[in-house]
Amino acid sequence: MTDSSDPDSSPLFEAKEFDESSVFSPEALLENARRQKDLPEHSVPDICILGPDGDIVRRLSATGEAHKDEAWPGYHTDLYRFERNGEEFGIVGCAVGAPFAVLLAEQLFAAGCQFLISVTSSGQIVPKDDPPYFVLIERALRDEGTSHHYHSTGRYATLDEELRASVEERCRTVSRPVYTGATWTTDAPFRETETAIDRARSDEILAVEMEAAALYTFANVREQPVVCFAHVTNQMGQTEEDFEKGEADGSQDALEVIDASATAWRSLNRRIQR
Repeated sequence: MTDSSDPDSSPLFEAKEFDESSVFSPEALLENARRQKDLPEHSVPDICILGPDGDIVRRLSATGEAHKDEAWPGYHTDLYRFERNGEEFGIVGCAVGAPFAVLLAEQLFAAGCQFLISVTSSGQIVPKDDPPYFVLIERALRDEGTSHHYHSTGRYATLDEELRASVEERCRTVSRPVYTGATWTTDAPFRETETAIDRARSDEILAVEMEAAALYTFANVREQPVVCFAHVTNQMGQTEEDFEKGEADGSQDALEVIDASATAWRSLNRRIQR
């Protein structure tokens, strides 16, 4: 905790009572949105997805597989519903960055979500393969602001161990390689300096992204299941073919990873309930 009497100290680490409830709640936001928009109270699907790049939503909408949920009360976003293999999913696209991702995570779980999956485009740090490929994020460096409003200590935010093992096993069957490892979560992609990249590389960090550390901290504090994937598609704009994701802008590969994660979560739930 910094000294609030110091005029040059950062307020990010001041006045944080982590066990104290927030005056403003996601339930209050949703309730007022429904009132203002005259919407019915309607639960979102059990499994929801954050797709910061928007490619999955655009692809599913273009093929007619996804439809907009007119009862979703979010002020800032649209939620789409689609089905795969008999499972209904909800998805919100273009939720870029830690604050936006956690804002939505809070709302989705308050609206009935039971499991949240994030798949975000990421920059390569320590190479595991030629892009594109995926990283199942087991821990994320907390180099962003949102997580520090939920929990004080800890350099990394981590994925629940049982969930990691279950998802990792299921992802062995997907078409693109899925590696398990660490990422660096930053709020400032255009401040990815050589010094910062060298630090990340020295910690064996595989990729840089903008959401996972905050989502995992939220998940641990709220005791909600969240799994994050880094879709490694680029080397931070340093090659001519950066940001190429493959067929359908990588959405088909991402959907395979989502299917595997959904199956893993359902399987884990069944084992826990026995």
